[in-house]
Amino acid sequence: MPIIVNKIFDEIAVGDTASAQRELLAADVRAWEAAFGDADTMTGESQAGAGIVTGLMTALIGSSLPGPGSCIRTFTLQIMSILPIGGVITVSLVVREKHTDKGIVVLDGRCSDPSGRVVATAVLDVLAPTKRQQHIVAEHRLEGLLERCRSLERMPTGIVHPCSAEALKGTIESAEAGLILPIMFGPETEIRRIADQERLDISKYRIVATDGPEDSATKAAASAGAGEIAALMKGSLHTDVLLHAIMQKDAKLLAGRLISHCAMISATTYGRRFVISDVALNIAPSTDQKRDICQNAIGFARALGIDLPKVAVLAAVEMVSTKMAATLDGAILAKMADRRQIVGGIVDGPLDLDAAVDSDAARIKRISSPVAGVADVLIVPNIEAGNMVYKNLAFMADAQTAGLVVGARVPVILTSRADTAAARRFSAAAAVLYADAIAHDPTILSPETAE
Repeated sequence: MPIIVNKIFDEIAVGDTASAQRELLAADVRAWEAAFGDADTMTGESQAGAGIVTGLMTALIGSSLPGPGSCIRTFTLQIMSILPIGGVITVSLVVREKHTDKGIVVLDGRCSDPSGRVVATAVLDVLAPTKRQQHIVAEHRLEGLLERCRSLERMPTGIVHPCSAEALKGTIESAEAGLILPIMFGPETEIRRIADQERLDISKYRIVATDGPEDSATKAAASAGAGEIAALMKGSLHTDVLLHAIMQKDAKLLAGRLISHCAMISATTYGRRFVISDVALNIAPSTDQKRDICQNAIGFARALGIDLPKVAVLAAVEMVSTKMAATLDGAILAKMADRRQIVGGIVDGPLDLDAAVDSDAARIKRISSPVAGVADVLIVPNIEAGNMVYKNLAFMADAQTAGLVVGARVPVILTSRADTAAARRFSAAAAVLYADAIAHDPTILSPETAE
């Protein structure tokens, strides 16, 4: 977890600076409106604009300059133009003055849009800390995945049948973010036609010509099995066509375990990131299949930075009932973990959702569990339950998401036409981190379990 250390008053000098960037989404404006009742969200003079800029600047003061222990005394803000919704806003602070008698530093604040145009300015008087303080910050937002990828090489990734504008745009976005090195598998004439129509530059990317979706999937899977590429990304073909190719023995991609889908979630109203599985592949998994789903999710969580994942096997209630199959699965999987048939994490169940993620709910229900209230991984009973929870969070709670198919020898990025550009980037970053993790630690993919 990142550690934030402050700068005390004596260490601060005139001219010191700090800056940060944040993609400003329409969801951010909606959240501000919902919380504070602003009805005029699209103009620079709106309360939402002022509130968002104020929040960005105060967050930068609290995290960087001066950092923990700072106290804002006065704040004068001027909004100069409409905020760049859908674009990246850059926030910067510079120390203008120091008042030794009062321990105050005067900061000039500035926000600018992607073109560099200033959209807001501020002057802040801040009481700087006089003692060293540091805070350990729980990783929450998924931008941290992108940061972790900056030190890694771009990952050779097979883009399987990118024969739509969305698929090509997603490919280029992930490539330009420095995450992947795309190799496209598909009909070359069709891919180039779409690129020309959408004015997308794909001249620097290799294309492996194929005859159709099945041929694209077969050739891409074979290339991954031969070690020529480190990940696969779904283009515009059906998911079952891609998965069928991956499952073929000749592809050499199976690791002896069920493949499953894992999604890492960051919801704005919940201060911890977590993993949910399986929301996209396995319809009504058996207990043995849930064991594999659980083990895959533990490996996924470890690869993305959760050292010892706490796994909650979800059901409608926390008590075992022979009338409710999900509760039996929860109890069995917990006992399997006790017997080291599932390793690398702490597994408990059955747990209902509120008890799994809310410590107060777990306390009120008198649930004694190392997982209750602090679950890192949620194992859902079936695809309907998981898919509804996932989409509720993504489309109604503005959650950030990063999803992969795991359990094969390479990660598979399942992009969707409804995915945001951010979701595609986060998923590509998750694939980079997962592939790097299994390259350095084989137990992520193939743990030693008791049989």
